[in-house]
Amino acid sequence: MTNANQASAPPFHIVLIEPEIPPNTGNIGRLCAATGSWLHLVGPLGFSIDAKQVRRAGLDYWPHVKLRRWDSFEQLQQEFPEGRFWYTSKKAQKNYTQVQFTAGDFIVFGKETMGLPEEMIEAVGDQAIRIPIFSPAVRSLNLANATAIILFEALRQTGRLG
Repeated sequence: MTNANQASAPPFHIVLIEPEIPPNTGNIGRLCAATGSWLHLVGPLGFSIDAKQVRRAGLDYWPHVKLRRWDSFEQLQQEFPEGRFWYTSKKAQKNYTQVQFTAGDFIVFGKETMGLPEEMIEAVGDQAIRIPIFSPAVRSLNLANATAIILFEALRQTGRLG
């Protein structure tokens, strides 16, 4: 980010790469509106952003969501060359509570059915984070729940919970 952008930096950026389930995106949109975070939707979506389910999950908060659409993740990264990105994956070694979040960080989530590509997680190394799951019967958490867990930890760390 440039210095001008840093002065108006939002608490955090939530990045959803190719989300597939409208209610998840709607719930995350509401979460972003409530926290002042930006929501970045990347690549082809598995639904229309105007879909009834997205709007219903986000209720009447959509006008308060700072929403940006991107054709590709590379396009987003080029727009924010100094941005600090955290990549979420159940395959990451680092627990999300081991991260020192900073206002303006980007927290990146993959699509519900596949997550982020393994190659991406391997390439980013220590920037990949996970939420521990204690039951072997559960493969993953709901995308909206995972977003809330990590975002509120980041807000707590940066003293933005009031």
